[in-house]
Amino acid sequence: MPQTRCSIFSSCFLTICTFVLLVQSVPAAEDKPQPDERLQKLLKRFPDADKNKDGILTREEAREYRQQLQKRQNRNARPANAVKPTFADVKYGDHARNVLDFYQAQSDQPTPLVIYIHGGGFVGGNKRVNPGFLKQCLDAGISVAGIHYRFIDGKDVLLPEPQRDGARAVQFLRSKAKEWNIDPKRVACFGGSAGAGISMWIGFHDDLANPDSDDPVERESTRIQAIGTFGGQSTYDPIKIKALVGGRAWEHPSIFKAYGVTTAEEALHPTPEQQKRYDESSAITHLTKDDPPLYMVYSEADGPLPANARPGQGIHHPNFGRDLVKNMNELGIENVFIYTPDAKGRNPQREMLEFFQKQFAKVK
Repeated sequence: MPQTRCSIFSSCFLTICTFVLLVQSVPAAEDKPQPDERLQKLLKRFPDADKNKDGILTREEAREYRQQLQKRQNRNARPANAVKPTFADVKYGDHARNVLDFYQAQSDQPTPLVIYIHGGGFVGGNKRVNPGFLKQCLDAGISVAGIHYRFIDGKDVLLPEPQRDGARAVQFLRSKAKEWNIDPKRVACFGGSAGAGISMWIGFHDDLANPDSDDPVERESTRIQAIGTFGGQSTYDPIKIKALVGGRAWEHPSIFKAYGVTTAEEALHPTPEQQKRYDESSAITHLTKDDPPLYMVYSEADGPLPANARPGQGIHHPNFGRDLVKNMNELGIENVFIYTPDAKGRNPQREMLEFFQKQFAKVK
């Protein structure tokens, strides 16, 4: 099936993130020309990483290949003729990564707003918006923002801090409604992978507005009108991921890092405090009947995971979407589930924008 520009972009981005995460999971060692089990598994997935073609992937070769992929991503993310932000690297919070870009659509009336939240396993990624999708939004009279958020570090920044950053960005953008000609009643969030999880968390979570705060940003609502996702995880609870997807998806390096755990025993047998963090960090835990509609796209291989599955394989499995469909249908919440191998002739990127426009039109 021909890929859309959006699916090509998402696939490339997820490949880069997967390689980066897998390289980071291999412990440092001297680069001696001898096999390392995890590096050789990586080589099977990325044969081009073997620079000297000797059949053995060293850590140095892995680092060089990662750098090549990241440079390729940067080239593709912002071509020379890309639209420049109306306002770039605007601070919305205290942390160095609490910055966003804003692209103003030309309109005499306040415009709807679509917020892009990047993926990358909560440890990588960039706020640059897909130029094709950005142009479509601006041409439709919809302003766009792309945000950065704090990366997890396994110690000081854990889940759900990136989600809270995303919610803060929504509040900040609403606080700029008059100045930036935004309609605060028509806001949508979308993203892939981690960005999808953050988007759903914002959409499903109770309003975080604090009307009594001295900070005017905190007095703004975090509620949004629509959500879009690519390869989104309905839960970040490793126990539930294991039951929902099977295999070793729950062993994804970012899942362990997100909660500061190092062993399977810790991950699968959490303390009550840790379980509370699992629940708070997972979007589906917050789902209620008054939550916004969701448009979701999945592309990862379907069906049971193989017995020799890698740690983290299946972390974008369509079962996450099916679980969302089931729960949202029971609550009567509008949702669209797209599995791209079955979607011949369809353009999920364009359809997602149309979905957002449909939801915006309902707002009085």
